[in-house]
Amino acid sequence: MAIQRRLLLIISFFAVAVSACNDASKQSSSAISASADAQKLPASNKTKKIALVLKTLTNPYFIEMETGARDAAKNLGVDLVVKMASQETAVEQQIQLVDELIQTKIDALVIAPSDSQRLVPILKKAQLAGILVINIDNQLDAATMKSQKMSPVTFISVDNQTSSYQSAKFIADQIKAPGKAAIIEGIRTSENARMRTVGAERAFAENHNLKLVAKETGNWKIDEAYQVTKKIFTAYPDITVLFCANDMMALGAIKYLSESNKKILIASYDALADAKIAVKAGSLAVTVDQQAKKQGYEGIALAVRGLNGEKLPDVMLVDTALVTAQTLQ
Repeated sequence: MAIQRRLLLIISFFAVAVSACNDASKQSSSAISASADAQKLPASNKTKKIALVLKTLTNPYFIEMETGARDAAKNLGVDLVVKMASQETAVEQQIQLVDELIQTKIDALVIAPSDSQRLVPILKKAQLAGILVINIDNQLDAATMKSQKMSPVTFISVDNQTSSYQSAKFIADQIKAPGKAAIIEGIRTSENARMRTVGAERAFAENHNLKLVAKETGNWKIDEAYQVTKKIFTAYPDITVLFCANDMMALGAIKYLSESNKKILIASYDALADAKIAVKAGSLAVTVDQQAKKQGYEGIALAVRGLNGEKLPDVMLVDTALVTAQTLQ
């Protein structure tokens, strides 16, 4: 009997042990399953991949914009890819860059388009691929977007018309006798270039002593602006004020005028380092600081907010400020 009781105790012990092992095995399987589920995080919790497409890095303005975007990417923990065309007029190259980025399955695209109209179809393609598009610097053409049935996008920039008006007015107000004015425009199919021309025209028109005699495009470039300035001053050697739609073109104009020993009032736009030097030297009267670095930062920040499901504003305007010899003291 004692032996039987001992055998029953041994059998009971093994039964409990086997049951415990089975429970442990179930808990282990449950833990592995939970771990696997943790690795399959929802897309919204994964590192966001955002692309920044710029016109070019040959213009220091866009270098500043890239710096701001990289600061935002670092602070917000996103994977940032930066692409740029070889020059601001390389529209087809920028279109190709966007097309390639669509294939890499980015989450969002922040773009400073070289052309307000021609980039719309490829950006529509990006939207159809589920990519959030944020527009910075140069606004996409509303009519073209509507014709392509492109969804609205948030636009980040400055009030180009008002800022250029203030820049041109700074020199126009100094003319107290009859004089002539000229404008060197940016790329004419770019909305920011058009708005800057409108602003400068308005400022010059307010001074009845001034007559606008010439408008030519320098396509944002130093060398083209040099040649355009030569052309304008060959036709109108007595021009007294000149508005350039960006600093790069202003620097080209200054180079020609310096070589020709001509001294006139020049207003510009962008507040590049070389332009500030020119302001201090007196060869450039005024330029506009449009906070390119902040625009780049806000572009990435808004993309992150949009990817997180927030409702984004239609437009975000960044403040500008005139840069003159007095403000640089």
